[in-house]
Amino acid sequence: MQATRILAIRHGETAWNVATRIQGQLDIPLNATGEWQAAQLAQALSAQEKIDAIYTSDLLRAYATAQAIGQAVKLPLHTHLGLRERGFGDFEAKTFAEIATALPADSLRWRKRDPEWAPPGGGESLVAMRERVLSTVNHLASGHLGGNIVLVAHGGVMDILYRAATRLDLQAPRTWDLSNTAVNRLLWTTEGLSLVGWADKSHIDGHSQDETTA
Repeated sequence: MQATRILAIRHGETAWNVATRIQGQLDIPLNATGEWQAAQLAQALSAQEKIDAIYTSDLLRAYATAQAIGQAVKLPLHTHLGLRERGFGDFEAKTFAEIATALPADSLRWRKRDPEWAPPGGGESLVAMRERVLSTVNHLASGHLGGNIVLVAHGGVMDILYRAATRLDLQAPRTWDLSNTAVNRLLWTTEGLSLVGWADKSHIDGHSQDETTA
């Protein structure tokens, strides 16, 4: 059975990541650390991987990360709305603490991972997000059987992909890493996703941002 190899990558760090402020589908740029992470990632992928296509969320933090990869491997970027982060409605731009104070009932349902609940103000449920993400990945991967593609997206997207590949339900407690620019390796066939490797951070672990920018 033919398969598509997927390198699924969360965008580099942003100031809102550091502040635990919900970004959702707001357009937040990378911070200096995120730019460094993206550059390190791009260098590693260009040296170690044969990549056939790069797909990215259109949101700036993902697009800028993908752009670094694209420049390193000399491939164009293809944006896809299906790779966007979860829509968080009224939660967007608030910190975790602010959400707990302002919207305690909704905060509880969020923390309990209620799959049918959607954040107030037009947010997206986990069930809806899973359908969106997996439909997008099925569509993109099916066009590259036998090939190797990069998907640059967001923490929520990575979470959905891990659960799909390991057959975990939406409410299972998260025990896996969703680090910025970690490389997550998946295999796609017509039967679905399987996990090859997760959270490879060798391009940034043991490296100093000061050393590379001095």
